[in-house]
Amino acid sequence: MNYNIYQVDAFTDHVFGGNPAAVVPLTEWLSDEVLQNIAMENNLSETAFFVADGGDYHIRWFTPDVEVNLCGHATLASSHVLYRHLGYSGDEIRFKSRSGNLTVRAMDDKYVLNFPSDKPVAQSKDELFVRCFDREPDAVLKGSADYLFVFEDEQFVRDVSPNTDVIRRLDAEGVIITARGKSEVDFVSRFFAPQLGIPEDPVTGSAHTVLVPYWAERMQKDEFLAHQVSKRGGVLECKYLGGRCEIGGSARTFQDGTITLQI
Repeated sequence: MNYNIYQVDAFTDHVFGGNPAAVVPLTEWLSDEVLQNIAMENNLSETAFFVADGGDYHIRWFTPDVEVNLCGHATLASSHVLYRHLGYSGDEIRFKSRSGNLTVRAMDDKYVLNFPSDKPVAQSKDELFVRCFDREPDAVLKGSADYLFVFEDEQFVRDVSPNTDVIRRLDAEGVIITARGKSEVDFVSRFFAPQLGIPEDPVTGSAHTVLVPYWAERMQKDEFLAHQVSKRGGVLECKYLGGRCEIGGSARTFQDGTITLQI
């Protein structure tokens, strides 16, 4: 059997930037084992699969190691494939997922994700926190899946090398680190998830469901320009809506092709 596959760079306006995701449209679900093997073969931070479900789409995301509950950049990439390659023409796309109902709308050259907010909660100190980056965070909070480490030094966030062996020991899927931006953006961030087989994710939409409510409360505003300062980097336009948040960015197709499976 042959299946179409697209590789899309998300949260960027040029190829080789942002976060690459593989997107595999399906007419019916393959087995979980096959889906996981495809993601492992792609060896990108996420591969998204979707199947039409009435007028909506059911979407799932896999890292090379596991299925995850939410992935922003691969949802944006899937929306790009639907609009740019598969002829979708509706005002918005409705996805059903492990994290509930998600919507994406196209606006000019951008896509705007509407995801549930994940307001983080302050945490008590733990000796592992200091060892993750060889500096004590100024604050530690936790969302439903990830820790949020806040630092007051933007340059530290940009330059730090993580201790992935220590991060892997935390009771979380990953660690977001963040600092207030000094000039052009409101805040910067990076995301590390060795527990999921992702040493560092280039641009992470789901992390911003935690970051946006945190910075909304701290800055007393609801619209943000954010920069995830990984090596590839990406810019996200965010808006806090209380129980939901909007996360917007561009995407570019890097390649499209065919998977051939003997199943």
